[in-house]
Amino acid sequence: MSSSAYIVPFDHQSTGELAPGVNPAQLWAATPQGEKPPPVGTVRTFYNTPPSKVTAVSSLGEKFANKKGDAKRELLRKSVGSAVKELKALDGLKDVAIDASIDPHAAAVAAHLALYKFTLKTTPPSPFNPNLKEPLPEKLNFSPLQASKEWDRGVVYAKAQNFARTLMELPANLMTPTIFTERVKEQFAGLKNVEIIVRDEAWAAEKNMNTFLSVTHGTSEPAKFMEIHYKGAPSKDAQPLAFVGKGITFDSGGISLKPGAGMKLMRGDMGGAATVVSAAWAIAQLQLPVNLVVTTPLTENMPGPSATKPGDIVYAMNGKSVEVDNTDAEGRLILSDAIYYTSTEYKPHTLVDVATLTGAVVVALGEVFSGVFSTSDALWEQLRVAGETEYDRFWRMPLEEDYGPQIHSSNADLQNTGGKDAGSCTAALFLKPFAAGIEAEEGQEPAMKWAHIDIAGSMEATRPTPYLEKGMTGRPVRALIEFVRNL
Repeated sequence: MSSSAYIVPFDHQSTGELAPGVNPAQLWAATPQGEKPPPVGTVRTFYNTPPSKVTAVSSLGEKFANKKGDAKRELLRKSVGSAVKELKALDGLKDVAIDASIDPHAAAVAAHLALYKFTLKTTPPSPFNPNLKEPLPEKLNFSPLQASKEWDRGVVYAKAQNFARTLMELPANLMTPTIFTERVKEQFAGLKNVEIIVRDEAWAAEKNMNTFLSVTHGTSEPAKFMEIHYKGAPSKDAQPLAFVGKGITFDSGGISLKPGAGMKLMRGDMGGAATVVSAAWAIAQLQLPVNLVVTTPLTENMPGPSATKPGDIVYAMNGKSVEVDNTDAEGRLILSDAIYYTSTEYKPHTLVDVATLTGAVVVALGEVFSGVFSTSDALWEQLRVAGETEYDRFWRMPLEEDYGPQIHSSNADLQNTGGKDAGSCTAALFLKPFAAGIEAEEGQEPAMKWAHIDIAGSMEATRPTPYLEKGMTGRPVRALIEFVRNL
């Protein structure tokens, strides 16, 4: 078995060599043929072709040349990802050169996402083992046939998403709030223009973050509130963009205990925090010319003897009273204080919060789209375009005051659940009063644009795709990076 290989995405209408000594049309013609080209991602693997190499020719599907833009990029991702999955199953391969000429960024993303597979099995040794003294080498090393900045950028996008996948996949005993902050600081080490601040519960109490702290009472694990400050804009005083991520490192439901079946999935309930810090890492790695503030409230939600009880009323940082109708609706409780703190302390022009917030959005959108609720049509359009470019797609959901009676009818200003109907909509509406600056005076623009992204459905792939294995997805990391790059 050779130790090196080529991956050649193949347009069935093309001719000629695409890699040295590799004519994909001739190779494909030597295999059994149907009446029309096979589906995208169909791979033919040729050994000792050219001599001492393996070549994987991967179909781009029928009439690829007629495709445009986002659709064309996604077909390329599927083609490259399918070839990587084919080659990573072979023993002995190490170096893989990819014909990335169609779209180097998309090819790099697909290759590095398809290679990723999380496991903590000890045979063969796992690169995710937290006890490793030195990192293990990647199973395959990828390079483009022609180097480019676009390829390098795509590698950063994919590595950021894979970092989020790892944070979400690691079990809760290996990803406590404290460990989360340590892993993030380790990841950001050496990056320019970055400051990371980790706050404790005493600081949160001084800030009157009582909705956040109400979730921490049932666990013995210390809660944390982490801030990442990246100053890449020409002016360090320029108004920042802000990300806020929900960081429940394990969600048992608290006193309103979840059913036992499938509860281990709740190790990923910090997916909002994982994705915003991973996007921030890529933004800093690429040195994008923006100022960015990222905040992540981090805690477990457990049914301990001091846990918050259904019916308890707490006063949030903004002074509003909140009735905890269900302790399993804890995400909006920690987000509300975090959103209010971030929007008032740093006064960003735009704030995007990301959270694995509601089962209702899973019912509405499944795992294909992430739900977006926004006060700004312009912000929604920017997110939509970024999501389509990276095929990390968003669907706009209604943020309407008409849902208000479902969460206002209690003994407090707000109630943290509003019943089964429109559950993701009432959750978003609950957060709205904490986004300071979204209300505009007549004839003026709001001081802040706000979007809430519910990723409870898109957090996990229950079935593999050509360039993702089953498991935590790390979405919407790439869409967030692309959104910021486009600003």
